[in-house]
Amino acid sequence: MLRFVEEIVLLLLRDEGGSFVRVPSWSLRYALAGGVLMDLTMEDRIDTDLEKLILLDPDPTGDSLLDPTLADIAAGTQHDTRFWLERAADRSEAIHAEALARLISRGILEERDDRMLWVLRSRRYPEVRGEERREVKLRLMEVLFSDEIPDPRDVMLICLADACEIFKQLLSSWELDQVTPRILQVRRLDLIGREMTIAIDDVRQAAAAGSSPHMH
Repeated sequence: MLRFVEEIVLLLLRDEGGSFVRVPSWSLRYALAGGVLMDLTMEDRIDTDLEKLILLDPDPTGDSLLDPTLADIAAGTQHDTRFWLERAADRSEAIHAEALARLISRGILEERDDRMLWVLRSRRYPEVRGEERREVKLRLMEVLFSDEIPDPRDVMLICLADACEIFKQLLSSWELDQVTPRILQVRRLDLIGREMTIAIDDVRQAAAAGSSPHMH
């Protein structure tokens, strides 16, 4: 199964031309950081509440996208979710590079002339519980433009993309107007990643006010 950070990378890849949708640098940094922390939550390694991020299990997951951040949390003292989000964001370039390398090694993407291209035979991802997962963008758009009850991971991914303002880059203003009520509805379904998206919202407001020392 793909990790959240891998799906974020795929979400930003244009269907044609091999380039990535440009998002503000803070958007990508915190989307990747939030993705790592959300996967650690799904792996029952951490839990979050409004005051603190709690280490549940320091044992490595065996996944090199997640374990450096887990080791950092296990070695540190207790802090709130935003603190660890900032720490993970400091590693975002390495996380992004590894996610790309993994997508290429899995045969989902192909690098050609400094461009990333979909490998056409793999527009469906490796199986999950016997089902093939459709391409991330298609899957999320089906959730946003319908009333179907989404998979919990898709709920978390939609919340993460929304908190990082990624949909602003992927959708036209008309489409965004159409799906905004649905995004708000989906955000209410997210219990696992809620503190993560609250922390990212805090970061976004700080960025808008020009007050965060971590903004690049």
